[in-house]
Amino acid sequence: MEKNKKKILVIDIGGSNVKILATGAEERIKIPSGADFKPEEMVELVKENASHWEYDMITMGFPGVVKENRIITEPVNLGEGWKTFDFQAAFNCPIKFINDAAMQALGSFEGKKLLFLGFGTGLGTSMVIHNTIIPMEGGHLPFKKRTFEDYVGKEYLTKNGTKRWEKNVQKTIEIFRAAFQPDDILLGGGNSKLLTQLPEGCRLGTNQNAFKGGFKFWEEDFKL
Repeated sequence: MEKNKKKILVIDIGGSNVKILATGAEERIKIPSGADFKPEEMVELVKENASHWEYDMITMGFPGVVKENRIITEPVNLGEGWKTFDFQAAFNCPIKFINDAAMQALGSFEGKKLLFLGFGTGLGTSMVIHNTIIPMEGGHLPFKKRTFEDYVGKEYLTKNGTKRWEKNVQKTIEIFRAAFQPDDILLGGGNSKLLTQLPEGCRLGTNQNAFKGGFKFWEEDFKL
């Protein structure tokens, strides 16, 4: 199949919403998710909402560990059953799985060593270096008394307000910059737009980056 003939459905799974977009479609569609959201519900709702789109294959951005095109861990902010669910059979088409932060990073890559930090329900982390995507689980590393995700995620923001949350975000960016020495830092996720100060060397992404990454992931020149 020629590249320009491929019709891809990109599914970006998040703790608050699942966002979908197909090749040639003008507007993404948002589907509410949440702490008890299960794969069966996701498949049914995606099929229903994407029924007017044509697609031959799917890229699924998943908020957890993905290896060798398989979901390895259950998501922290969703329901259970994702590891064992047969998505290929449910959708009846080829599927490429990728960590959701890695998908956004891929869509944002401009050739320089990129660090992506996604401030949404949790903290998504990924890098892209020389067309190689490096998914990471940096949000679960120790920070203060718990983990980075506990101090920059949606729950902390809701309970403690934007001022304290932003202070932790700035510190998180500083630590990750020092550890990974990126040439380009992209800040994504729904809450990144709340930042009042953008640190030097950082730029804000949009959710469109995730869809760009999902479409690009079927190109063979990107390695995972």
